[in-house]
Amino acid sequence: MSKTVSRIGGDFSIFAPMSSNPLIEELRWRNLLHDSTPGVEEQLNKEMTSGYVGFDPTADSLHIGNLVPVMLLVHLQRAGHKPIALVGGATGMVGDPSGKTQERQLLSIENIRHNVDCQKEQLKRFLNFDPAMPNGAELVNNYDWFKDMDFLSFIRDVGKHITVNYMMAKDSVKNRLESGMSFTEFSYQLIQGYDFVHLFREKQVRLQMGGSDQWGNITTGTELIRRMTGGEAYAITAPLVKKADGTKFGKSEGGNVWLDRNKTSPYKFYQFWLNVTDEDALNWFRIFSLKSREEIEAIENEHQAAPHNRAVQQAIAEELTIRIHSEEDLQKAKEASQVLFGKNTSEQLKNLEEELLLELFEGVPQAEVPRSVIENGCDIAELLADHSGFFSSRGEVRKMIKGGGVSFNKNKIQSEDYSVGTADLLRDRYMLAQKGKKDYFFIRII
Repeated sequence: MSKTVSRIGGDFSIFAPMSSNPLIEELRWRNLLHDSTPGVEEQLNKEMTSGYVGFDPTADSLHIGNLVPVMLLVHLQRAGHKPIALVGGATGMVGDPSGKTQERQLLSIENIRHNVDCQKEQLKRFLNFDPAMPNGAELVNNYDWFKDMDFLSFIRDVGKHITVNYMMAKDSVKNRLESGMSFTEFSYQLIQGYDFVHLFREKQVRLQMGGSDQWGNITTGTELIRRMTGGEAYAITAPLVKKADGTKFGKSEGGNVWLDRNKTSPYKFYQFWLNVTDEDALNWFRIFSLKSREEIEAIENEHQAAPHNRAVQQAIAEELTIRIHSEEDLQKAKEASQVLFGKNTSEQLKNLEEELLLELFEGVPQAEVPRSVIENGCDIAELLADHSGFFSSRGEVRKMIKGGGVSFNKNKIQSEDYSVGTADLLRDRYMLAQKGKKDYFFIRII
């Protein structure tokens, strides 16, 4: 007898006996399945299953590197199961040694609380937290159950169930022994393992998910559950996503690509995805998109037929910018991109909001010019050579204008005698000069 539970975007029957599980097959197709414990498919087929992922509150924003475990929760809920996001207010005070070469600086309780609150809001963009849904998402903070637990109780009631030999065998420990590991970090897997025990007991959570580097910590939890309760719990991990060149995913030249618009603007977020390599785009499309298999395969085929059109990059950049930010932010990002790379874009440049205008040209050479220089008109060669230093001489400016190589505010200059005045200002205080196709210079009027 099958039972249907609520699913975002429709209903999904998951309880009928079958030889495999739709969620597992979906994760496998999307390159989101690295490993799983025996029995997980049977558990998912048997009943609506609660599963959780832990997030480290070391920053007040998630970044795109966190999107893989987020997508695990998204697909769990879409398959009719119940996702739980655990924000590690307690474990964040210890620090996970997995994948780290040195111990991290520990955060204060106040900092962690602030970070937890910020991350909660971001997770709501991905998951449906409606309490009326049988599989509505929940968000928990492990500080809530650790804050009143004393050290002696923990080592007596929890620590006695796991041997030192068992903990030493984990890769997260073995890989750090040569460089040194504090007892604080050594205890991390035990603390995370107890999270699973607590959720197993209090919320009937049967599944923990995470990146493949979390396998040791997760299976410590399943082992603790077996030893402390006699129950069965399960694990699913996703592959660690890397760039094709082997470098870390989630970073740009400026550092992490954040979900917080104040740390990474919607324009920069959009540009990150738009500019990834073909190989990376094809590898990441299935992981981060929520389009159907048919839609994804159609776009992949379109990309393979005409790679120069960058169909996959366009699709993933648009979808994720809308999901993380908004449709309006996407349109502004596309307009800004058109200013740089399109033709006949002078009107678009004039209409750009000041914040986006400054962001668009923050990396190009800049100069400040007194307003008095242009108030009564200034010869363009004088402005670009003498006052801004963009050109080495007035002669060079005039020669480039004759060859059609000088543009001002995206308008090609036709005459060597062009006079620049206040009417040429963008937002009443900026000007954009261009030499050739890609050489920009930004002038601030002070």
